[in-house]
Amino acid sequence: MLPQSVVGLSGEEIRRRAGIGRQHVDVVFGGAPCQGFSMIGHRVLDDPRNNLVREFVRIVAELKASYFVFENVKGLTIGDHKTLLEELIAEFARQGYRTRLPWKVLDTANYGVPQHRERLILMGARKGLRLPEYPAATFRPADSEDGGLLPVGPSCGDALADLPDAEQLEGLARYDEILATEWGRPSRYAKELRCVGDDSWHFGYVRKWDRRLLTSSLRTEHTPISRRRFEATPPGQVEPISRFYKLSAEGLSNTLRAGTDSSRGAFTSPRPIHYAYPRCITVREMARLHGFPDWFRFHHTKWHGARQIGNSVPPPLGRAVALQIIRVLGYGPRRPALSIPLGDPRLLRVGMSEAADYFDVPITIGKRDRKSGSKKRKQHEVEADLGLALPFNVPIPANF
Repeated sequence: MLPQSVVGLSGEEIRRRAGIGRQHVDVVFGGAPCQGFSMIGHRVLDDPRNNLVREFVRIVAELKASYFVFENVKGLTIGDHKTLLEELIAEFARQGYRTRLPWKVLDTANYGVPQHRERLILMGARKGLRLPEYPAATFRPADSEDGGLLPVGPSCGDALADLPDAEQLEGLARYDEILATEWGRPSRYAKELRCVGDDSWHFGYVRKWDRRLLTSSLRTEHTPISRRRFEATPPGQVEPISRFYKLSAEGLSNTLRAGTDSSRGAFTSPRPIHYAYPRCITVREMARLHGFPDWFRFHHTKWHGARQIGNSVPPPLGRAVALQIIRVLGYGPRRPALSIPLGDPRLLRVGMSEAADYFDVPITIGKRDRKSGSKKRKQHEVEADLGLALPFNVPIPANF
């Protein structure tokens, strides 16, 4: 990982710091910040974040990659921003790359994710190489009225029903993880995210982890008035005061968003209301609706954890696209035999200042971000039943 901006970062520097020397680069995946193109944003063409799109083209060309995959929001294909998309394709052509046309906007609900999330996927190849194809849909959304030939994809109930209710676990009022003994019967979708069975790991490394550990589940304290409003809202509808969407057990989640940083108001990501409980969903429940496996960890605060998910590509969609690149490269992937442990969980609890010191980079975020979107907490240690010693504010291990 290179903890720095791509602006001014050369392909040679990437090769040197990645330790790959002159090795050939098969593909570069990337997604420039999308807030400047978002349908819910101001859609400002001169937003400085939009310049990173051009930096992506430069990096691909300097690395002389065979293929590229560029991901962004649907807003890049609409209105004035479509001009920028056309310029992007033309710039790739000037750098010696063909783009698969017509480009497509893919909905993650068609690839086994219980969430409607439309994203532009742009794929291309160096001239002379075969262009990759877009992945065909493998599911029809659970809320689709079209009884097509494809199997029905997972619903919100399939994603969340087996998870313990965070509000019944007292330790989650202060900490984001706890050993939970009462798990429900998982759906086929939930079994995969709990990594039950070898096929659940696909072509990734098997991780060593404790399936009893419920993580990323810090509770949210709601007022009694809010709870009554949440409870009165029908599933699949928007609560009129908070404007939060209430999930339906048989339906799909709306698009999970990241919120905004401090330079644009520091708005927290609006998490949906649980279909069965009068509360917003936890970060882990967001991760389930996004397709992240349960071993995958996020920052311990709701503020940053939700932003990490909202800014990410759902893994099932990423896998579907990546398999198309593997296919055009002619590779035969094999499942690695090695099992690896997770990293030090204390890294999930460091503040932004500590992280900046560790990576030796300047702090470029606002005060609200440094506070992780919440009031300063007293330092506590996790209760004994976790079997871990994880204070909220700890130094990053020097040997990590």
